[in-house]
Amino acid sequence: MTTCVVVRKGAEVAIAADALVTFGDTRLSRAYERNQKVFPVGDGFIALAGTTAHFPVMRTLLAGLGEECRLGSRDDVFRTFLKVHEKLKSDYFVNTKEDEDDPYESSQIVCLIANPAGIFGVYSYREVFSFDRFWGIGSGRNYALGAMHAVYDRPDLDAGEIARIGVDAGVEFDKSSAGPIEVHTVRLHEGDAAPAAGGTSSGNPSTGNTSPDSAAPSNAATNNDGAP
Repeated sequence: MTTCVVVRKGAEVAIAADALVTFGDTRLSRAYERNQKVFPVGDGFIALAGTTAHFPVMRTLLAGLGEECRLGSRDDVFRTFLKVHEKLKSDYFVNTKEDEDDPYESSQIVCLIANPAGIFGVYSYREVFSFDRFWGIGSGRNYALGAMHAVYDRPDLDAGEIARIGVDAGVEFDKSSAGPIEVHTVRLHEGDAAPAAGGTSSGNPSTGNTSPDSAAPSNAATNNDGAP
């Protein structure tokens, strides 16, 4: 349960998330623990939804892959997460079973990626999506998607501002999402800039990070989501 989003507009991509963790009916807000659902990987960022057990595992696992952690294209992401799945089983004892009729073993991972190559989503059977505009995961994603759709074409808003609007909608309406909101922006590689919708986006250089928002309770030990 959470609200995480990625946005691509003009020469910039952004990734954002709320900060709430929940344990059943108990909420652990940023006031009690520095909950961070977005972490750096290489020259970009990853946001996770799902059990909080994923966070130390994925931070350690991806860092340990070194140069084998390649996230520069849809195929690179797929091949990297095949390696991730192997290590999740051998080194971190992941439970790969979800349903009796599963077509493949599950990695139990749902995440969003933003880096200079673009924005991607990865789901539990290693399905990889490369998005042109925006996407969201977590229990607040439908609110976030609606809010971002409503403002995406505004020429005065860049990727970071649209991402913040999306997560803010999740914080407002999803009972398992709460601020403060964390936003990171990354410049796209030259030549990879998306066509600006209704104008040119103003984007921050290289990487940026903001969090001035509410500090109420929000997402948690389980940040569920469904595939697109």
